[in-house]
This record gives sequence, structure tokens and C-alpha cells, in this order.
Amino acid sequence: MNTIDFSPLLRTAIGFDRFARLLDGARAQADGPAYPPFNIEATGDDSYVLTMAVAGFGPDDIELVVREDTLLVSGKAPQPEGPERRFVHRGIAGRAFERRFVLADHLVVQGARIENGLLHVALKREVPEALKPRRIEIQSGAPRQAIEQQVAQAA
Repeated sequence: MNTIDFSPLLRTAIGFDRFARLLDGARAQADGPAYPPFNIEATGDDSYVLTMAVAGFGPDDIELVVREDTLLVSGKAPQPEGPERRFVHRGIAGRAFERRFVLADHLVVQGARIENGLLHVALKREVPEALKPRRIEIQSGAPRQAIEQQVAQAA
């Protein structure tokens, strides 16, 4: 497989730490396990649903943590109930897992639920009002002093 080395670009880049971490994380995910399988579905322009197959896990066995720009989904292996079980064939994975997802700017987790062995995590982009585009009214014939007074009052 061909790999691309971005290190020459990142040596002279300032403030692109997040991009470098994203590349490292993508490389680690490609080499890492594929368990549990998941889907990411766009449900609108700014909303998504992450669905993970977590058969055998209950709400108390799964932990969701958002730290900075990363969503960490981890599950501890459910403890068997009752007497020791003896399997002839075991095809349903019940092992612990940890999956990391890098979140885009202003993407927040709205909630999560488990239904029919699937974990659904709702995500939505919520751009702060200060970062949204805003229209500036243009006044005609306003003297410079009036504009400076408006700026001074706003500060």
C-alpha cells in the first residue's frame, strides 16, 4: 500500500496541530480493529447519527465521552449471569471495545440511545451566534464622527 508522508509540510506549519492529530488518528484507525461496526448517516444539513452494532451490551456497559474534538465510545464486556456457560460455537463478540471519532468544529452530541442491539448517537452542528455571518447596515451620508461614536458605544 502506498503511504503519503505529510511531515515535511507539518514541520513548517504553525497552528495545524489538530490537522496533524487528525492524520495520526486516521492512520491508527485504518490499522486498528473494525469492532464494533458502525454507520454514520447524515440526517440533515447539520445533523448526523452514528449507529454502532453493540449486541449484548446494555446502557450500563457503554460509556460516551466527548473531550475537545473527539468522541470516545467504549464498552466493557458484559458479565455473564447465572451458572458458567459452555459454548459449542461463539460467534457473537462480547469483548471490550474503544472507538474514537474526530468531531468537526461546533459538532455537539445531542443524545444517545440503545435499541435492538444498536447504539444511536445524535450529533448536530451548532455554530455560535458570534461566528455566524451577519449583515452590516450601510448608512449614507453619515459623518465620520457619528460612525466613530457608534463604534465607541458598542465597545
